[in-house]
Amino acid sequence: MHAILPSRWPWPLPALAAWLAAWALFAALRGSGAPAGVAFAAALALGAGFALTARGTWRRALAAGGFPLSALALGGLPALPPWAWALAALPLAAAYPLRAWRDAPFFPTPATALDGLAAAVPLREGARLLDAGCGLGHGLAALHRTWPAAELHGIEWSRPLAWGAAARCRFARVRRGDMWAQPWGGFDLVYLFQRPESMARAWDKACREMPGGWLASLEFAVPGVEPVARLGARPLWVYRIPGSMKPADRR
Repeated sequence: MHAILPSRWPWPLPALAAWLAAWALFAALRGSGAPAGVAFAAALALGAGFALTARGTWRRALAAGGFPLSALALGGLPALPPWAWALAALPLAAAYPLRAWRDAPFFPTPATALDGLAAAVPLREGARLLDAGCGLGHGLAALHRTWPAAELHGIEWSRPLAWGAAARCRFARVRRGDMWAQPWGGFDLVYLFQRPESMARAWDKACREMPGGWLASLEFAVPGVEPVARLGARPLWVYRIPGSMKPADRR
């Protein structure tokens, strides 16, 4: 399988390929008279093979999960009772409430995503850092590896994710709350892994509340603003916020 599949297809091609290949095989086997269970298992295996071309655990899971979920939803297999779908949706709704989708889907920060950030951002000893929308704490872990002596804070709207981040990242202060209502003043750097649509709002909030500080954004740039640095292949965009930080904020 690996010999015929590209190893680094750009997203979302791995997902589209996995879904289309799985459905094509499923339809072909069902058309030839194969039992639904056999066709489903074969299509699931093929889709999983295509999903391996995606980079990152979560993207692979999304690519591999599209076929089985759509097969169940569209009646490719014996239908589930309505209450079963509601029951299955409850953990997802609890972990990722509807309001949170206005910010960013849950994609963890890769372990090496912040490599080189300390060299680009000269922070004072004991600097205060905020991971705005910290999820399960992957960004906090990367910040801790970058600045082990920093005072780390995380805020996350999803209550279960905030609990998970607090349990995983005992070196940080994590709380459940709205990252947009959370004051950013007093932080030397705010880290984001959000959406393109969120970046103008984040820049405006940073300029109002933390002049002289730093903003680091994974993958998504602030429109119309020149970064201080662009690091890595993902990339990581680094910005110096205009103005001077008040002495009272450097606590």
